[in-house]
Amino acid sequence: MVAGAGPVGLTAAMVLARRGHEVVVLEQGDELATESRASTFHPPTLEMLDDLGVLEALLDRGIVATTFQYRERGGGEIATLDLGVLAPDTPYPYRVQCEQSRLTPILLDALPAPARVLFGHTVDDVTPSEHGVLVHTSRGPIAADWLIGADGAHSAVRHAVGAAFDGDTYPERFLVASVEEDLTAALPGIAPINYVFDPAEWLVLLRTPAHWRVLLPTPGDTGDDVELSRLPERLAAVADLGRPWRLLHASLYRVHQRVMESFRVGRILFMGDAAHVNNPLGGLGMNSGIHDAVQMASALADVLEGGSESALDLIATRRRTVAVEHVQRASHDNWKRLRERDDGFRQHLRELAADPVAARAYLRRACLLDSLEARP
Repeated sequence: MVAGAGPVGLTAAMVLARRGHEVVVLEQGDELATESRASTFHPPTLEMLDDLGVLEALLDRGIVATTFQYRERGGGEIATLDLGVLAPDTPYPYRVQCEQSRLTPILLDALPAPARVLFGHTVDDVTPSEHGVLVHTSRGPIAADWLIGADGAHSAVRHAVGAAFDGDTYPERFLVASVEEDLTAALPGIAPINYVFDPAEWLVLLRTPAHWRVLLPTPGDTGDDVELSRLPERLAAVADLGRPWRLLHASLYRVHQRVMESFRVGRILFMGDAAHVNNPLGGLGMNSGIHDAVQMASALADVLEGGSESALDLIATRRRTVAVEHVQRASHDNWKRLRERDDGFRQHLRELAADPVAARAYLRRACLLDSLEARP
């Protein structure tokens, strides 16, 4: 059984069902979530989605980004990194820009017959035992041999077992605005993905199929109404269009770096945001969650087919190592660097852009290729 029909939960269900195992996915909503959340797919994730037979549909809906940029606030390009240098490492040396809400319907439609999704089923409690798990839902109890908690940062499954979720909260909130503007005209030369340096107000500009997204740091102690009311002037400071920006949607949220002590608790496995959360800089959260799902669900399928549980424990431990030493470390470093006043890292980026060998090593880490070789 899987709790959560997001990209991580549906990927785990897909892996198990393709191995012939019956899977029930519990989703508290009456339909798949439609919010525009994560929007970047890295090369190793594209490889996994290809193995699952859903990559072509994603590519049809997304934007291929062969480069990404670091830029100076109020100035021009610092460096443009070409993902093509990863061609020796992956058949997909690029990122795909596409909201996760476009992937989940693809996964749902592609689920093999042994899997089914039950909408409107909220997890209220969990009773684990030596031989299985009883999941208490808003529509009654359901028994399962194993349970996968892929129900997000506020995981009901994690709360039900009383597992700690230790870590820190960032001092500022993040404000994400979706805008209906052609930023390539307003900011000539920008790439589909842009990290903009500024010690006072860094920002990120991301192209998605339907719109551009602007991510801005926002004080943690002011009201949402205050910050949303001053958003038009903040957008005008990014690029003066001579009129107000056409704003489609904006939201504010707090950002955390947290991780569970273990991604396995008896017959319950935790994946994605249910197990670890990080800031969104670098687009690592959803990607690492999908990697959790593929690797841990594959190991669980082996157990269901008579394999040793020690291999599952090893994978669960390895995925926690990746969450801490690769995903959280990289995303936090990205946050610190965007605020840098010193020009040292800027010069480093310029040197990377001019050196394909160094750029390849840097991009292997940034795109999580190296993380797949991590050991506990």
